[in-house]
Amino acid sequence: MVKTALRFATPAVAGLFAALSIMPLNQCYAFDPNSGVSKDSGPFDLFKFGFKAYKAGQKSEAVEAYRYAAQKGHTGSRWALANMYADGDGVTRDDFEAFKMYSDIAGKGIEPGSADTGYFINALMALAHYYLNGIPGSPVKADPSEARQLYFQVASTFGVSEAQFQLAKMILSGQGGKPDPLEAMKWLNHARKKGHVGATALFGSLLFQQGQTVRGLAYLTAALDHCEPDDRTWVQDLQEQAFSVATEDQRRSATQMAQSIAFASAN
Repeated sequence: MVKTALRFATPAVAGLFAALSIMPLNQCYAFDPNSGVSKDSGPFDLFKFGFKAYKAGQKSEAVEAYRYAAQKGHTGSRWALANMYADGDGVTRDDFEAFKMYSDIAGKGIEPGSADTGYFINALMALAHYYLNGIPGSPVKADPSEARQLYFQVASTFGVSEAQFQLAKMILSGQGGKPDPLEAMKWLNHARKKGHVGATALFGSLLFQQGQTVRGLAYLTAALDHCEPDDRTWVQDLQEQAFSVATEDQRRSATQMAQSIAFASAN
């Protein structure tokens, strides 16, 4: 599955998994009595056991622990298990099974300030991806309108830059609704201000097309300098296309301006 669906993580979720990752690992799995954990243990103990088993490469044990914890209502375990099914990580890939788990998380909703907010957001992002593309061989068909609504929910309610970027792309192309370049620019600008490199590139490209040559090329150049390898091809294509039609003075000015464009940590 693509980055926007699964590899995205809110700071709260990333922080929790980072904290668990520094806990000492024991080598007692499959609910060895020496581990102090059994199927009757509390959901968070099962979750910790599952996470440590996963980090140690014992993925079947992780799946077992996550299942028991999820059955006891632990949202983080259900989310981790959904990710494993979506990626085919330790289990046979089953996007429809992952979809059902993400739907369960999303359907329960959250209270303001809930510790499960990060999992809820991630589930909505995953569902948006599935609705955008559909799941072959399952009842889940492509529904761009539903995907657009889900991205809008995350973008507007939680201010997540990746959702804002995905929403802007859909609005720009008219997927799931009418196209609206000005609305797309608004969402790209929100994401850009949070350090989203892809949004910065697309925002710059649109500025360039609108005649703001130096500013647009500057954003494109800055984005190219900071993009991840997976994004480099499309960002570079946009930047080189703009660079090729700009004058030498415009290129120099844009290069200088690009150096002053800072990238905060996107969320």
